[in-house]
Amino acid sequence: MVEKHHKYLVTVKWTGRPTHQNFERDHDIMAEGKLPIKGSSDPAHRGDSSRWNPEELLVASLSTCHQLWYLGLCSQAGIVVTEYEDTAEGSMAEDASGAGQFTSVTLHPKVTISAESDVAKATDLHHTAHEMCFITRSVNFPINNVPTVIKGSATTV
Repeated sequence: MVEKHHKYLVTVKWTGRPTHQNFERDHDIMAEGKLPIKGSSDPAHRGDSSRWNPEELLVASLSTCHQLWYLGLCSQAGIVVTEYEDTAEGSMAEDASGAGQFTSVTLHPKVTISAESDVAKATDLHHTAHEMCFITRSVNFPINNVPTVIKGSATTV
């Protein structure tokens, strides 16, 4: 049963130019009140490597969704996270026609918690964050999660 419904309005504007029998892939991704994201296609498809491509943005969305759920769950559980970094990796398969799809994404969150926090609980909360993440629940390929939780020094609040 749906209790809330959310909508997201994003504008994508092509900023490239047509070229002889081709086109530049540059575009801006915009939403009201936010700085634009400079986008292009993957360099393998004649894109600009200095700009974000849709594949990177999908992997980043999965990583940040997990991070935000995880940090919220830790906060609710009394676990003090002092550092969080994820090196996420997506795999995509492309067939002879040029069509393709993601086959998996693996998150590698490395989390440091305070000395007073529970490592086992902090590790387990990655599973809960995975189950709750809106983006993970919306894709049709496996999202793997390989977390590392490190106990740091005592915190002073």
